[in-house]
Amino acid sequence: MLIPPSMFRYIFNILLLILPFCLNAQDDSTRTEGTSFIKPDQKQLRLGVDISKPILNAVSGNRHSYEFSLDYNLPKDIYLVAEAGWGGSDIDYTDLKYTSANSFFRIGVDKSMLQRLFPSDWDYLFVGARYGIGFIRRNEAVYTTADPVWGATTGTIPAQSYTGHWVELTGGLRVELLRGMFAGYTVRAKFLLNQSAFRELPPAFVAGYGKGEKTTAFDFNFYLQYAIRWK
Repeated sequence: MLIPPSMFRYIFNILLLILPFCLNAQDDSTRTEGTSFIKPDQKQLRLGVDISKPILNAVSGNRHSYEFSLDYNLPKDIYLVAEAGWGGSDIDYTDLKYTSANSFFRIGVDKSMLQRLFPSDWDYLFVGARYGIGFIRRNEAVYTTADPVWGATTGTIPAQSYTGHWVELTGGLRVELLRGMFAGYTVRAKFLLNQSAFRELPPAFVAGYGKGEKTTAFDFNFYLQYAIRWK
C-alpha cells in the first residue's frame, strides 16, 4: 500500500513534540553523569514481534493482523518506540458482505518506572504514549434488506478509502529471559481522533486500532524481542 505524503507530515509533527522531551532527558543525564553506576554510553536497539496476534487470527476467523516493534533506549530510562503492521477483515453475513485491509504505523515513547541497579539490568515496568495512523481500504459492500411487502432487496455500498488517526496510553513490562532475548506485554487504551471519516459503514476491524465504529478501543500485545547492544 502506498504511503501518502500526509503521513510524513504527521510523523514529523509528532517527532517535533517528542524532541523537547528527549532533549530534556539528555540534559538531566548530563548533569548527573558521574554519580550513576550506569554507563551513559550504553546503547540498545530492540526488535520484536507480537506473538499473540497469530493466535487471535486463528481464533477469530474473519479478521487478521500482524504487528512488529522497534525501540531504542534514551537517557533516563526512556525508550523511543516505533510500531507497524497490517491486517484486515472479511465480513460474510447473510445480510452484509465486504472485505477491508489496512496498514498502520505508531510512534511514541515509554518511560521505565524502575531504576536500573547495574549495567546489565534491562528489565523494566513502563508507562507510555503513542500516536497511530492507519491507511484503510474497504472494498465494495453488498447488503440485503428484508421487507414484508416488497420482499428482499439487494444493494451495494461503494468502496471507500480511509485514513484513521488515534492516540494511545500504554503500560507494560519487559523481562530479559536470556542475554538479549526479551518477553513482555503491552496494554493499550486507544482514542480515535477522526470519527467523522468513518460515517458510512466503517470497517468492522482496523489492524492496529480495533473496531472501526468505536471511538475508544482497548488492546493487548505479547512481544518476543531481540536486543542489539553496543557502547
